[in-house]
Amino acid sequence: MATRARFVYSRRRDDDDDDEEQQQEISSSSSEDEQEEEEEVEGSDDEEEEEPAVAEEPAARKAPTPAATGRGGRKGPITISLKKVCKVCKKTGHEAGFKGAVYIDCPMKPCFLCKMPGHTTLTCPHRVAMEHGVIPAPRRNTNTSLDYVFQSQVKGKISMVKPRFLVPNQLECGNIKFHQRRVTCLEFHPTKNNVLLSGDKKGLLGIWDYVKLHEKITYDSVHSCILNTMKLDTANDGVLYTASSDGTVSSTDLDTGMGSPLLNLNPDGWNGPSTWRMIYGMDLNAEKGLLLVADSFGFLYLLDRRSKERIGQPILIHKKGSKVTGLHCNPAQPEVLLSSGNDHFARIWDTRKLEPKSALASLAHGRVVNSGYFSPRSGSKILTTCQDNRIRVWDYIFGNLESPSREIVHSHDFNRHLTPFKAEWDPKDYSETVAVIGRYISENHNGVALHPIDFIDTSTGKLLAEVMDPDITTISPVNKLHPQDDILATGSSRSIFIWKPKNDSDDPTEERTSQKVKEYVYGSGSRKKANGKRGDSSDDDPDGGSDGKSKKAKKTRFTHTPKGKGKSKA
Repeated sequence: MATRARFVYSRRRDDDDDDEEQQQEISSSSSEDEQEEEEEVEGSDDEEEEEPAVAEEPAARKAPTPAATGRGGRKGPITISLKKVCKVCKKTGHEAGFKGAVYIDCPMKPCFLCKMPGHTTLTCPHRVAMEHGVIPAPRRNTNTSLDYVFQSQVKGKISMVKPRFLVPNQLECGNIKFHQRRVTCLEFHPTKNNVLLSGDKKGLLGIWDYVKLHEKITYDSVHSCILNTMKLDTANDGVLYTASSDGTVSSTDLDTGMGSPLLNLNPDGWNGPSTWRMIYGMDLNAEKGLLLVADSFGFLYLLDRRSKERIGQPILIHKKGSKVTGLHCNPAQPEVLLSSGNDHFARIWDTRKLEPKSALASLAHGRVVNSGYFSPRSGSKILTTCQDNRIRVWDYIFGNLESPSREIVHSHDFNRHLTPFKAEWDPKDYSETVAVIGRYISENHNGVALHPIDFIDTSTGKLLAEVMDPDITTISPVNKLHPQDDILATGSSRSIFIWKPKNDSDDPTEERTSQKVKEYVYGSGSRKKANGKRGDSSDDDPDGGSDGKSKKAKKTRFTHTPKGKGKSKA
């Protein structure tokens, strides 16, 4: 009797019949509520193909008969039984998941995009028109004293005329594999307009002048693992505060790369996941000189930026044991704090009287809240990104906050392996309506699966623009708009790219011939083999596409910079 092998999966179950072989199952129906990034390597946006493996023989099975063996006692040929198994519902007879740029829905589950039954992702009305079902809500005013203060002091700073919106839709330059692991955060330098700061999953800090292109520095001694958040000191732009999953907050001199620890939540080292504290949320209250930090157990810490000491005891601001994913101080009233967490809530606090369960408001969400931000100028609006494929907008923080003003359906629900998607305001938009966010579901553009970066009008839910380039086939979950210039920086896998508005005034034929050469430079995380192909030992290279296999566009210049130790400079 020939030995049979099947496609096997990672969760085992025993069948009642002893003659049946053991099978394993893998579940990839949706992302878990807690995204354990530090334990996962970065994977493709498409569902990974199963590798054939041979099921082990039960111990009680008898030795093979002579008919099943060949000469010399060798076993006969192994036959492989191909069996279609759905990766979503784990049932046989059908398949679901990504097939190139197309997502095939499981017939047993609702639409992957909008989470509603009755249709598939391909026919989902939100995929055709994002503003489908989005009704701009009127302002809900409670006529409180806070509202009077806002009307008299803050509203006058908001421009009623919407400025011209220039979409940075043309790829200008890129730093290929600048980081050794996937990019986790980006920040523009406030005074040096051409300098971009970036952090990655390994804790490396990168500084890149994208105008001079080759001027870049990497510091790998700041943190030991994921660099989640970075904030520049407004009083001294040469100092950068960084928070990491290693449970530390550091103050780093950008010129020397020397860091001084401000907070260490794991002084005794690793004693298991039940005690290891990670830091994701951090923000700076420049007026009070406070650094606000939140850990993966739901606690908030206050640090004095000048004395570099902790103030008071940690305060529980989210469900105990749940991760605080982000913090943001109101730009108009820095004492007002917005926190988001894995407990499916975003909460508003007054930092002058912080106590457990003293939130001014609790904004309920369907799943994990990836981020929450006040509007950049008035601070009167709130924008949150939730793992249920919803972007929620509250038009007025002094009004009724029981339900959002709008819910915009957008594809950013992913199955781990990626930096979480976060919708962010455009800091240059005086009307406080434009937001940018990367897209998870790929789109078929001339036979190539691309993942656009979306610009959304939060007042209507309309898609203003989708930015993409055929050279970038990976997902871009980290996006940052320049505070002064019409420039977009994106982090895609280990590479970072700079986008600028396309000049549409020229004749299209002339533009193709005189188009500026796209310039790419190899970063410190890349190497060249003898055969000219790029190679790297990182295990999370295939982030959402064929990063190493993407075709180079014509008129593209690549420059290799060798990897250095500790600090590399080109």
